[in-house]
Amino acid sequence: MELLRAFLDVLFPPLCHLCKAPVPGAGPLHLCDACLGAMTPITSPLCPVCGVPHRTEGGIDHLCGSCMLTPPPFDGARGALLFDGPLQELIHRHKYGHKVHLRRPLALLAIRHLTPFVQSVAPDVIIPVPLHRTRLRERGFNQAVLMGAVLSREWRLPLLRHTLHRVRPTVAQVTLSARERRANVRGAFAVSGSAGIAGRRVLLMDDVVTTGSTVAECARVLKDAGASAVFVTTVALAPPGR
Repeated sequence: MELLRAFLDVLFPPLCHLCKAPVPGAGPLHLCDACLGAMTPITSPLCPVCGVPHRTEGGIDHLCGSCMLTPPPFDGARGALLFDGPLQELIHRHKYGHKVHLRRPLALLAIRHLTPFVQSVAPDVIIPVPLHRTRLRERGFNQAVLMGAVLSREWRLPLLRHTLHRVRPTVAQVTLSARERRANVRGAFAVSGSAGIAGRRVLLMDDVVTTGSTVAECARVLKDAGASAVFVTTVALAPPGR
């Protein structure tokens, strides 16, 4: 079977999800070296709490000014890559272009870059950031749930799809200022079945974090419901200042 697959890859090489260039021996990612090389991994030095990279070259991880002045309700957050260039296009195709098969390469990028962080914080469960039922009907799927299923298998953690709910609709965050985003999501989430998270370490996951308002509100609600710790993982983190 492996020989047959290799032979077929030579005759009909898989195409890159983004640029459609042939990618012989692509593996499960199906992204060419050029597109992968144009993505920017998030590396140290960064803030160990919110995960935002510092603008300096070299140095050690240290708290950012925002986390020193107003510590967020989550215990730590990490994004795999910066939300720009090819990664931004890949996420937009998945979420807005209804290309649900792209959940796998996006999740695999998270696994590639975030596994050491996840292992270090030792979560008990994964909880995806939920969509309101109105948005879910419009889109047809929750991208965080789809990617969470891949992460759940890889990291061998239960995926709790129905524990955290968005109880009221919110306007799109992309058009709002940081202050407006915080107000927009305040009171928008609730927990059901808190017995599943009481005293447990939760890994909250989503595709993109910009200002962090949504994941902060989710973390606050999860902590209020008894979670002992909440850590955030996302495929992408908006570049500082966006």
